[in-house]
Amino acid sequence: MENPQNREELNRKVNNVIEQIRPYLQADGGDIAFVSLTDDNVVNVELQGACAGCPMSMMTLKGGVEAAMKKAIPEIKSVEATNLG
Repeated sequence: MENPQNREELNRKVNNVIEQIRPYLQADGGDIAFVSLTDDNVVNVELQGACAGCPMSMMTLKGGVEAAMKKAIPEIKSVEATNLG
């Protein structure tokens, strides 16, 4: 079983990366919120504002947010948006 302290540390790191990414999304009228971290290290986020309805949001999510997240935290497997179809 995974150490809860490691889980807490991982959550803290994920939040830290999101805080670093947020200003770039806000500059385009969007935003991002951390929803959860699954047991298999998938980060669930919610894209907000202009990002929620933007046709490029999936590319932003995978090419920007996910790439930054994996670079900063190699344990992360993927980043998924809970509010994108």
